[in-house]
Amino acid sequence: MTQMPINMDHHWMPFTNNRLFHQEPQMFEKAKGVRYWTPEGREVLDGSSGLFTCAAGHGRPEIAEAVYSQLQTLDYTPHFQRASANSFELAEKLAGILPEGLDRVFFASSGSEAVDSAIKICMAYHKAKGEPQRTKFVSRSWGYHGVNLGGTSLAGMVGNRRDFGGVTVDVVHMRHTWSEEQRYTCGQPETGVHLADDLEEICKTYGGETIAAVFVEPIAGSIGTIVPPVGYLKRLREIADKYGILLVFDEVITGFGRTGEAFAAQEFGVTPDVMTMAKALTNGTIPMSAVAVKTEIQQAIFDSISADRPELMHGYTYSAHPVACAAALATLGIYEKDGLFARGRALSPTFLDAVFSLRNLPQVSDLRGYGMMSGIQLTPGATPGAKGSLVQRKLFDAGLHVKATGDAVIFAPPLVTEEGDLGAMVDILQKVLGQVELAA
Repeated sequence: MTQMPINMDHHWMPFTNNRLFHQEPQMFEKAKGVRYWTPEGREVLDGSSGLFTCAAGHGRPEIAEAVYSQLQTLDYTPHFQRASANSFELAEKLAGILPEGLDRVFFASSGSEAVDSAIKICMAYHKAKGEPQRTKFVSRSWGYHGVNLGGTSLAGMVGNRRDFGGVTVDVVHMRHTWSEEQRYTCGQPETGVHLADDLEEICKTYGGETIAAVFVEPIAGSIGTIVPPVGYLKRLREIADKYGILLVFDEVITGFGRTGEAFAAQEFGVTPDVMTMAKALTNGTIPMSAVAVKTEIQQAIFDSISADRPELMHGYTYSAHPVACAAALATLGIYEKDGLFARGRALSPTFLDAVFSLRNLPQVSDLRGYGMMSGIQLTPGATPGAKGSLVQRKLFDAGLHVKATGDAVIFAPPLVTEEGDLGAMVDILQKVLGQVELAA
């Protein structure tokens, strides 16, 4: 059957050069396991787990069946003053795999919503504790915390803020943790722990008593997998405790087995006060996110409200959507049944060896990696980001889907990837990045 031409005039695509896409469209039609297929039937290996979403691979029938069953039973209920039972079941399941003490869960629909929800929860907590002056936040250069107004304020990726000067949150940025001496480091760099002291200096400059929270990705994912130096996260925890600041981990990318543990907080042995999660929560099938907080944070907010009104004046139409809850419960079941967190940990050494085999290719200037995520930094092109865009398209044409941010390729295949498929992905990377010249 001949496919009818698609009218692309009306869909304004996100984070996309729409004009270029209209000239050179790159479309997917179906997916299964670690593979996509284009409308023409060409196979494309998934080297970025969708968008770090599909840790269990594509087309899982367990999730499809759970979603179908839920739609047949209860397709929607508001969670303002009403609820579906599976939302409580999901919160309990998550509490069972979250770091100890993080056992109160607030649901939203995206990582961006989770971050903005976390900002509000932090402010509500300090107000409840009698410190309403804590309205300043600390984030990190090169950090990514979504694209809602709060997350845009926190953003340390200047391209995400440049066009949006009117922000709603007062944010001070620490330095990022990458340096030239860390090039081609596999795992955690041994140098750079002193950069955590930026938080101490910010406290001395602005007053620690004015700061509500510090937001960091345990591994800075979207910028190209910047792994924290040994001791860096623990030092942030110490400084935050010293000044009464909440420590927030954004685990939208690192959550659900990407580092070998359920969450990077457990992998690095540092428990935050608040954690955001999304993406692999439902294996990418239904939009959903969550914010987990320590019990005492919720309790302080609850105890501060005596009137008959909601303790937190915040929420979304799709908070704890029953169909999303069903998808998440089925996804957590797959992770447990198939032992995918342990599988990712076992595959990690082979994965990282494969990544670092790219070291001497002419288009590679740095390699970084931890667990089942890695960053491949490209040599500069004519303008920042031009080569990354070109390489991403060339890899797609060669049969590999990856995410590129600027001139960094983020290679993070599903946890179900077999060694043969991993080898095929790396062969494509070798072929494209091995080209001596790439005109960008």
